[in-house]
Amino acid sequence: MRYITGGFALGAALALGGLVAAGTTAANAAPAPAAQTQSLFPTSLFAPSSLVLTIGQGENRDSSGVQRAVTLTCTPRANGSHPDAKSACDQLRAADGDFDKTIAFKADTFCTKEWNPIVVTAEGVWQGKRVSYEHTFANPCMKRAIQGTVFEF
Repeated sequence: MRYITGGFALGAALALGGLVAAGTTAANAAPAPAAQTQSLFPTSLFAPSSLVLTIGQGENRDSSGVQRAVTLTCTPRANGSHPDAKSACDQLRAADGDFDKTIAFKADTFCTKEWNPIVVTAEGVWQGKRVSYEHTFANPCMKRAIQGTVFEF
């Protein structure tokens, strides 16, 4: 019996020693809190450009419901759920982030003068600056008459 008890004690000591060693290794392998906070800072040299674009039926953002919404990220590369993110980002860059410049009407479009308002919005960050934009079109035809791709989704 002595030998069994001694063997059992030796096995238990080896198992506990392995657990302590594994715990020490796991503790040493965990990143320091300072390393975790560094990942919160941007890794890009460019200011962020990330937007949520919406289209809704109504006169303004407060009175309209959102019918469609997409995301548009332009930095570091064009991305998001926008169907033509690259073209939309290119258009915003060319307009220096001025959404009013992206709403130019096609010359050969004819629309009725009915009042059935459609509102488009942009919320987010453009080149590091907070953006909140809203534009109301008189009707869906007027919204389709714009030349740009930013609000085409």
